[in-house]
Amino acid sequence: MHIHSLTPTLRTLHGRFSRDIEPVLTIKSGDVVRFQTLDAGWCDFEQAKPFEKPSRLVGRDRERDWGHALTGPVAIEGARAGMTLEIRLHTIRTGAWGWSTGGGWESDSNNRLGVADGDEWIMRWRLDPEKRIAVNQYSQNIRMRPFPGILGMPPVEAGDHSTYPPRFCGGNIDCKELTEGSRLFLPIAVDGGLFSLGDGHAVQGDGEVSGPALECPMERVEAEFHLHPDLHLAFPRAETPAGWLTFGFHENLDEAVMIAMDGMLVWLKERYGLERNQALAWSSLAVDLRVTQIVNGVKGVHAVLPHEALDGAFQVPAPDTGLEPIESEKRQNRRRSILKIKYGARKGD
Repeated sequence: MHIHSLTPTLRTLHGRFSRDIEPVLTIKSGDVVRFQTLDAGWCDFEQAKPFEKPSRLVGRDRERDWGHALTGPVAIEGARAGMTLEIRLHTIRTGAWGWSTGGGWESDSNNRLGVADGDEWIMRWRLDPEKRIAVNQYSQNIRMRPFPGILGMPPVEAGDHSTYPPRFCGGNIDCKELTEGSRLFLPIAVDGGLFSLGDGHAVQGDGEVSGPALECPMERVEAEFHLHPDLHLAFPRAETPAGWLTFGFHENLDEAVMIAMDGMLVWLKERYGLERNQALAWSSLAVDLRVTQIVNGVKGVHAVLPHEALDGAFQVPAPDTGLEPIESEKRQNRRRSILKIKYGARKGD
């Protein structure tokens, strides 16, 4: 395993997805990349006065790179279209400043909620990555739960593609559950993968209802990459501290729900050997549906199966898929403690 680092410069930044962008780094499966990112709006990483309007990076080609500031792309040796790329998120550390807004511009939701006219409400934030607390110019604070909004690769179609919607191969997923300790599985559409990352969020609610979250640069997002040649996915899935997630993306929210649920039924077949009608019946008891975001043109839904929600129901493990959950030592210890309290200590404990 090798550890690589990428910092945001004009050489490593881009604002679009395209199979034609040359990789700025090539790695092997199992390698780690430490990404540093700008905020989505291409502002300078360092801001001396976080409560004032931030300065922007000089030299960006706005006509070519109109979208979010992304660091990459990273090519993975041996990656081929049809394989799956696993991204393990380790350290996630914000920069020292950020911003968030509400209303003041034309959008479907702003128009519907009556906030398109008038001033945009802007909050500017000082971030403390050690304490994970953000404080704004009004001395209000909120606890941070940082994650990268964009993790993705280009589609196979030629040309430039917007950074704004999520796609089957990733992109602007904006899922608040993709925090430290998560594993994201993305279908690969082009040889090499060409993975990019950006759009740091210090904290976000499900839905991201105003448009932006608490947008910020990221001092470090440490990601470990693994290829799965024999795993073939239609849409992303993830293992997170909240549980197993399957994603659905579509302009119609109802369709996004069905795509996410289809992915969950597939996963329950892999994990527990359940037929689709059985998986649907169990999903109605244990799976939660959440709106990931409604503001990226293509809406997102994630289906969540909490860890261990069905473990007591099925004693026979499913066939080995190579994707068993990674259970943290802390969670293992907590489970042992609960079992000891509930059933008494067992021999060997």
